[in-house]
Amino acid sequence: MTTGTQASRIALDPFVTDLDAESAALRAAGPLAAVELPGGVAVWAVTHHAEAKALLTDPRLVKDIHVWGAWQRGEIPPDWPLIGLANPGRSMLTVDGADHRRLRSLVAQALTPRRVERMRERIEKLTQDLLDALPGGGEVVDLKAAFAYPLPMYVVADLMGIEEARLPRLKVLFEKFFSTQTPPEEVIATLTELAQIMAETVAAKRAEPGDDLTSALVLASEDGDHLTDAEIVSTLQLMVAAGHETTISLIVNAVVNLSAHPEQRALVLSGAADWSVVIEETLRYSTPTSHVLIRFATEDVPVGDKVIRAGDALIVSYGAIGRDERAHGPGAGEFDITRESRNRHISFGHGPHVCPGAALSRLEAGVALPALYARFPGLDLAVPAAELRNKPVVTQNDLFELPVRLDS
Repeated sequence: MTTGTQASRIALDPFVTDLDAESAALRAAGPLAAVELPGGVAVWAVTHHAEAKALLTDPRLVKDIHVWGAWQRGEIPPDWPLIGLANPGRSMLTVDGADHRRLRSLVAQALTPRRVERMRERIEKLTQDLLDALPGGGEVVDLKAAFAYPLPMYVVADLMGIEEARLPRLKVLFEKFFSTQTPPEEVIATLTELAQIMAETVAAKRAEPGDDLTSALVLASEDGDHLTDAEIVSTLQLMVAAGHETTISLIVNAVVNLSAHPEQRALVLSGAADWSVVIEETLRYSTPTSHVLIRFATEDVPVGDKVIRAGDALIVSYGAIGRDERAHGPGAGEFDITRESRNRHISFGHGPHVCPGAALSRLEAGVALPALYARFPGLDLAVPAAELRNKPVVTQNDLFELPVRLDS
């Protein structure tokens, strides 16, 4: 069997110049690929659907960074560009077992299907306001900046009780947080400022609670659920980060896919296909999260002819997994809203750590996309798809901008 030190490694491109080709190379390397993250950090990546589902429910793989051999040996510098994703603080993302259930249950209570559905009216109002601000008449606009970004950011700010005045600064900070190109001297400063903003939000909600998730977490800690302020701050940061980035990419990628496949766009615009199938196929084919960092092996875990050794790290390569032919057939590399397997993707995760905000993200896209195309049914890309550039973010399938022509 092959160990992490013996296998040839695939270096993930920090500039994400060709995500499709990189994902294909990861799949071709087998269900478990030896990978090098930006900064020369060696990890394993699970790249096939069935093996990912098995590993995501394997109790031998945990979220405690102190299990990581490279961390124990001091090989991971504090200014590593991805340190905020690998070690984001104590929250439901970084603990397992009873602690995970304790932290997750409080978030899940605020994101029940009934509570999420109650947000529909607010999402519809935000969507219409943003559409009203678009120029129309065949003009070219950056749809990401004007529509796909502000909608989920406003929604998550409402959900978490974050002041709208903070959103422009949070945009700058989260771009640095996710980017592989953030200068080392700015990494720690970015993490410090993000934590400070979240801590100030927690303090404000402790002084004056509202109808939001941060207030609910604060009140729960006072009622005996034993959340520390540090746990609330980390949970707030996690929810804001995940709550806007995933939905931005989902909306952007859906528009790109429909523009590249006008015959499928015609199906959904005619009512022959539902918008839900566009959303699910986009989640599978252009998964918003290309890689999720990191799990750590408490003992040796064999996967096929390879072994994740105790102390090794594992990432989940959803960009590769979504196009696994064993799960989605020989046409897995094609965008097809009529495929039967579109709902079998695991793009929001699987097992105990499955994303609790999946229903909210689907609701936002389910409101935004039909409203966008109802207003601008002739909407199309203003540049060839090949000219669209990915942001240097190895964890997100995200574009710098999305120039479109808004034709009615």
